[in-house]
Amino acid sequence: MHDALERLWPEVALFLTTCVVMVVGLSPNRRLRMLTPWFTALGLVLAIGLGLQSPTAGGPFPQLMGFAKPMIAAIGLILLPLAAGVVDRDLDDLVESGKMNFNPLRATRAEFYAFFLFSLTGLMLVSSADDLIWLFLALELTSLPTYIMVVLSTRGTRSQEAGVKYFFLGALGAAVFLYGFALIYGATGSTNLAVITAHFAENGLGELGTLGLLVALVGVSFKIAAFPMHFYTPDVYQGAASPVSAFLAFVPKTAGFLAMMLLLALVGWGGVTEADGNGGGLPVAVEALLWITAALSMTIGNALACLQTSVKRMMAYSSIAHSGYMLVGLIVGPGESFTSSGLAAVLYYLLCYGVMNTGVFAVIASLEKADGSEPDELSELSGLVRTHPVRGWIVIVCTLSLLGFPPLLGFIGKVGLFSAGVSGGQIPLVVILGINSAIAAFYYLRLVTTVYLDPKDDDAEQARPVPRGMSGRPFAAAVSAAGVLGLIFLSNPLIASANNAASTTPQPAVAGEPEQDTPPAITLADPRD
Repeated sequence: MHDALERLWPEVALFLTTCVVMVVGLSPNRRLRMLTPWFTALGLVLAIGLGLQSPTAGGPFPQLMGFAKPMIAAIGLILLPLAAGVVDRDLDDLVESGKMNFNPLRATRAEFYAFFLFSLTGLMLVSSADDLIWLFLALELTSLPTYIMVVLSTRGTRSQEAGVKYFFLGALGAAVFLYGFALIYGATGSTNLAVITAHFAENGLGELGTLGLLVALVGVSFKIAAFPMHFYTPDVYQGAASPVSAFLAFVPKTAGFLAMMLLLALVGWGGVTEADGNGGGLPVAVEALLWITAALSMTIGNALACLQTSVKRMMAYSSIAHSGYMLVGLIVGPGESFTSSGLAAVLYYLLCYGVMNTGVFAVIASLEKADGSEPDELSELSGLVRTHPVRGWIVIVCTLSLLGFPPLLGFIGKVGLFSAGVSGGQIPLVVILGINSAIAAFYYLRLVTTVYLDPKDDDAEQARPVPRGMSGRPFAAAVSAAGVLGLIFLSNPLIASANNAASTTPQPAVAGEPEQDTPPAITLADPRD
């Protein structure tokens, strides 16, 4: 019990912060209500400090906590200022003008920030998971708040439509990977990850175990917006407000990749048993599924992104493509160094993606049209460097980093994926990755030229800066751009930390006996009896 609690201090900090936020956000005193994001920020800072102290334990699983939890809280701090003005904007103005009294039933500030923290807490719990039941609950705690955040993010019906689509497709994804978990339990008789790993190492994966793992991976691919569970992405990103779209681009995607790392560690990257005829790498069926998913996600995402005139839809398809890139690292698995470890490359790339992707959405969120809506069409950002220079250059820096333009942060992340793919012998997939990176240059550079070279479009409604009450949004954009440039100089320690987090101990535990520092398994009646 003590060992389990020691791993969960960052989550405990966020949960306590959530309790405070839910009370403060409903206060009739506006000044106290406005402190809600500051309490949220304090909780995230505390979670960073506690996350850096997360213990590591030997075993066949990546030691994700020491890298993932500080990264999650840090990206959460960048995303937090974007939430300013998403909720209660009209309500606060009406109460301030005296046109109505404060009614906590109409206020949504407390709920929105609580859901924000709950989702991040669930994401951290994914990195701590050592049991299939724990993993399922953590994934759902990550996702369920985002359904409501999408609906709350705007006053129009578009966000409500996006929220409904996201909810039903999310329920489908959850049902699929939960069924996969049930099949894995049926094949092993346990939900504890260490026991399942030992069972597969001793007895082989088997038909039921193979089917369960494949179904679980397909279901979790919904979280990372990868083929074949990617269809919801453009509609939800476009329907939600940009701050929530930025949140969706990082949080569920990170949860999905962390969960996939744990699921793939059940069978290991060195073959399950010699009897399976697998000389190295993942089991053939599992590798084939990931290989096809990666290739199609990259190709479909980039090809459809080239056809978009909506910036948010373009970024949504870009998100699908980036999931395909990172799947290459999952196929390669752990290695001795950053250049050969696909898992380390994925962890580092998640950090890069969270920083640079947030910058583009933050700029969109920091602008509004006359009716209060966000600019979304490319034409509405024409000549942004001349009309709003700082915002325009932030778009350029973050977009070039997403492209992988040297020497920006995204370039270092892509080098890790390329080198890991080559070291792992995935040459055809690396070639596909390279071709798709070239295709991505078309729409990324089109965004750059629109912002930098195109003259102001007189026929399109030009955006203006958001009101002063939402000044956190341009601040978040500036922090993202600073991260794209500044984290280049911190690459070595970050890469070393990612490499440590991706390391695994190849010796499995004895079947049926979890290691001493592993909490007791949740073992039900064996369904095979």
